[in-house]
This record gives sequence, C-alpha cells and structure tokens, in this order.
Amino acid sequence: MNNIREFGLIGYPLGHSYSENYFNSKFETLGLTNFKYHTFPLTDLSKLTNLIKSHNRLIGLNVTTPYKEAVIPYMNNVDKQVIKTGVVNTVIIKRDADKVSLNGYNTDVFGIEKTLNEFDLSEVKTAIILGSGGSAKTIKSVLDSKNIESKFVSRFPNNGNQIYYRDLNKHLIVRTQLIINATPVGMFPNHGICPDIPYEHINDKHICIDLVYNPEKTLYLEKCEAMGAQVKNGLAMLYEQADKAWELWQQEISSLES
Repeated sequence: MNNIREFGLIGYPLGHSYSENYFNSKFETLGLTNFKYHTFPLTDLSKLTNLIKSHNRLIGLNVTTPYKEAVIPYMNNVDKQVIKTGVVNTVIIKRDADKVSLNGYNTDVFGIEKTLNEFDLSEVKTAIILGSGGSAKTIKSVLDSKNIESKFVSRFPNNGNQIYYRDLNKHLIVRTQLIINATPVGMFPNHGICPDIPYEHINDKHICIDLVYNPEKTLYLEKCEAMGAQVKNGLAMLYEQADKAWELWQQEISSLES
C-alpha cells in the first residue's frame, strides 16, 4: 500500500513496553489496516537520524527512557510544555521532498495529571520524586502547577533541590504525603527490586505512585500498600499520554491528506 502510515517508540530497553500492542490494537479497532506501530530499541540515540531516513513512512514517534531529554537537540520545533519541562516524549515527523523536520511535544503532562487527579490532593503540600530524569522533571512541572512543593531523590544529586536516598529519614517521609517513583527500578524483568527508601515510615496518610506499569504492582507499591498507603501504577498515565500523542499524529495525517 502506498498510504501506509507508520509510528513507533524509541528508547532502550523496550521489552517492558505495552505501547506497540496498545496502538496496534487501537488501529485494528478503528479499521486502520494500513497503520502500523513498531518498537525501535536504540542503543544509541545517534541512530535516530538513520532510523527516520530508512523508514520514510514514519509519521510519529513516542520517546521513552533514557532519551526524553537527550532527544531535544534533534528537534526543529518544540511546544510550550517541552520548553517548560525540558522533556520530549512525542514527535511528529514532517517531510517535504528531501527535507525532514521534527516537532517535539510532551504529552506525559496529561498522563501525570490524569493519574494525580484520581486522588484527593487538597491536603497534600509536599512530595518526593524518586529519580531526576525526564519523567521526574515532568512530574515536578505538574506538581508546581498544583502548588505542591517537591524534591528529587537521586543517586547523584547535582543541585539544591536534589537529595541522596540516604537522606530519606523518618522525619522527611512522615511529613511528605505524596511519593512518586519516576525511576525504572522494579520494572520488568527486574521486578524483584525496589527503590531504597525507608518503607517502615510509610503510613495510611501517604499516596504512593509508581510510573512503572509492568508489572502491574511493583515491589515498591506492594511495600507501600502493606503500610496502609494508597497506591497507583503508571498504566493510566501510559494510556492518557498515548491518546494525546494519537491526537497530535491525527492532525498531521489530516494535513497530509488535505
């Protein structure tokens, strides 16, 4: 078919991802037999240019760990959420003859808002974000918009708003109502591990969220739930950001077909 439309996910590794099944199931449901979604596990982001050249029917990409920040220099244009967060997770590929331009977006913002809005945050004043990468930065942006003060926890803190895991003492855990894991720790196939935090200080006042969705309940969530916390995985975030990406790609498809 000449009108084949391709989409994909870049990152590494990608064995945990549900995106390919999610989008291909969506395409099948919508009767879009000429649409196909692939995973592209790139061991080095420098391979992106060749990937786009060799797949000349690619219209859009999702971007996941570890490239959400590193991919920005490859973009020709970015939206306001990217400017605000410094993170790209969705790309539109525009082609004009031999010229290719990449537009970057952050649809993770919508996914994180969807997940957080499932909880009553009216009494939440402070949050701890485990990790300091692209997803963590997007979370902080959303928390800032809700006037929730947050700190990053990192293995290698590099500024005043980042602390070591060893700094998570009883006082800090007890006075923090929201804890979000934005690291891949505990993700398939390494589901037997969890972030190194003092779980004994978690209680029924805590909301604990894990952006990992495979497995459905990580060891982190199991430990937090056992201490009485409300828990939530990252599946709703995945689907919400994916649907927002699909909206953007549909706009590009409409422009190509007009």
